Amino acid sequence: MTPDPHQANLDSRHAAMSLSAALPADIVLYLLLPMYAANFHVSLAEVGILLAANRLVRIAGYRWVARFYAERGDRPTCMLAVAAAVVCALGYVVADGFWVLLPLRLLWGMAFAGLNLSTQSMSTANPMGAARRSGRSRAVIAIGPMLWLPTAALLAAQFGPRVVFLLVAGTALLGLLAARRLPSHPYPKPPARRWKMPNALDWWSFLEGLTLDGLFIIGLSYMSKQSFSEHAELIAGTLMAMRYAGEIVLAPVGGWLAERFGAVRVLVVLSLTTCLALVGFGAGALWLFAGFIVVLRSLQLPLLAPIVAARTPPEERVHALAGRAIWRDIGAGAGPIMAGLLLPVMSSLWIYSMAAGALALAAVACAREPRRV
Repeated sequence: MTPDPHQANLDSRHAAMSLSAALPADIVLYLLLPMYAANFHVSLAEVGILLAANRLVRIAGYRWVARFYAERGDRPTCMLAVAAAVVCALGYVVADGFWVLLPLRLLWGMAFAGLNLSTQSMSTANPMGAARRSGRSRAVIAIGPMLWLPTAALLAAQFGPRVVFLLVAGTALLGLLAARRLPSHPYPKPPARRWKMPNALDWWSFLEGLTLDGLFIIGLSYMSKQSFSEHAELIAGTLMAMRYAGEIVLAPVGGWLAERFGAVRVLVVLSLTTCLALVGFGAGALWLFAGFIVVLRSLQLPLLAPIVAARTPPEERVHALAGRAIWRDIGAGAGPIMAGLLLPVMSSLWIYSMAAGALALAAVACAREPRRV
């Protein structure tokens, strides 16, 4: 724990800046790979697997990352992760075919695990103001993707997708400057590995990842291409950039709401509202409900970390955060695969309605979860 609130704020900001610089190496691929699958010589089904691979590898790899993070601390973990993001972006410039792209996606998956763990750990390092700090952290993380998505869409339309990743690699290097300012103190060792039945927060994390990080993002790119064949790259890029612009403005608001009304209560209300918006999105009202989902997702982002920290003993906090991230990654890894397989052959209304119904049940269950600590 970090007893000094000012130092906790600084550490949280630097961790967020590292992830903000590295994240476009992944987010831009979510925009361009479904649209330019032929340029990379992959099918739409293979696109779904590639976009899910970075999350699926973390299901097994998060424990290794958490152990390295606990032993070495934030600075070495984040510097290695940012360097890996640069390697991945440069790889997309020349990589061709599924089996060449796959190792790059796996490498990024492990890199993101370290960066994500650091940002959540730093934001909850001091219990006082953890929810607000988490909201500000999410806002900083969103800056890089927000700036790069519309830029990548414009550049790809003119010069093709390969050139974009060369420029993304250059900006990712800036993350090393922020990572160098992080502490490198160790954390408590992870507890002995044991199987536990998933609780309500686990199920909510899984379904939130499935719907908002998987089905919604891939569906947005795919349905934009189907509905707006002309300037599809710019339209999808703008919508995805709005998602991150919403995080910059609204994630701090979500943190304030959590401090004011309680994080669990806010999570349940916002999740149920998101479910209604997902049904409208699947029904074809792309612009209207995509905007609603962006707003609601942004408000929800800072909520999980303070809930986990409040229900977990301090010495298990880092590893509990990693556990919730694993469940979200399982869902977010399954989402692109489901989207790639189901969107071409099944009604989008049915897909998003069923996902919304499951998310609503998980959100209600979170309200009944007993407080452990």
